[in-house]
Amino acid sequence: MLRFATIGTNFITDRFLEAASRCGRLTCAGVYSRKEETAEKFAAKYGVEKIYTDLQELARDPEIDGVYIASPNAFHCSQALLMLEQGKHVLCEKPGASNAREWRRMMEAAGRRGVVLMEAMRSVHDPGFSAIRDNLGKLGRIRRASFQYCQYSSRYDKYKAGIIENAFRPELSNGALMDIGVYCVHPLVRLFGLPSRVEGNALLLDNGLDGEGTILLNYPDMLAELVYSKITDSHIPSQIQGERGCMVLDRIEDTREITLILRDGTREKISIEKPANNMVYEAETWCRLIASGDAQETEREMGYTLQELKVMDMARERMGIRFPADEER
Repeated sequence: MLRFATIGTNFITDRFLEAASRCGRLTCAGVYSRKEETAEKFAAKYGVEKIYTDLQELARDPEIDGVYIASPNAFHCSQALLMLEQGKHVLCEKPGASNAREWRRMMEAAGRRGVVLMEAMRSVHDPGFSAIRDNLGKLGRIRRASFQYCQYSSRYDKYKAGIIENAFRPELSNGALMDIGVYCVHPLVRLFGLPSRVEGNALLLDNGLDGEGTILLNYPDMLAELVYSKITDSHIPSQIQGERGCMVLDRIEDTREITLILRDGTREKISIEKPANNMVYEAETWCRLIASGDAQETEREMGYTLQELKVMDMARERMGIRFPADEER
């Protein structure tokens, strides 16, 4: 049983703890928060005895095997490095870091200490993504991928009312691309690798945060377009188009239904059965990598996140989006 602690006490940590309880190989043994009262309240909700208000204390605790990090994006790298250097396995919420440079530092630390670092990109570890990958060959030569994820954020109403929460603070490496667009970028590079060219446009809000954006990507023999937003909704499905047919995905971030429409007239609908909370699959993957000690598979998994961040770095450069974390230190 892997004893882990949490960093972050928001709703996503609630969801992960619910998923971890279903995994069967994880037990939450500690909760960190900067405020003791917050840590105590969150720990009590899940019957966790240990609380921390000092990250160094958590990092040094020999009874903690791993850490789930769900803090604001700007803190992912520094917090993960602290845990990795003390020999703790780390599962870090998406995006894994503010940029590719930070993620490389995290990868190097994990390699030195022989521990598992993984990004919590829930959508690519579940049966929905497996079904996409398994049926891709039916489409023939792939020529286009169009991924969409537009979801109006409840925090946007607060933003318009003058209440700026963390999710709408660019200084914390947040924004539509980092929060929403990453769900389009990661499966793209996982399926097709790094593109040869990246172009992008973003709509910036008054405080400089990107509210929505579009990324166009070139591959040697295909094109891709990614559309994402935190300030509007979309009801258009995602697609992968090949020379023999098209694959329609109900939701790229949580695929539960796939429709194959082939040029020979064949039409196939694939329904994916899985729990409402699909974070259980990322938890299982993290546990499996730790148990197996397979360095090559772990390296490959970290490599997908590195490609994701490289693409987002290039897109942000085109869009004029720069974070404090991008400055060399």
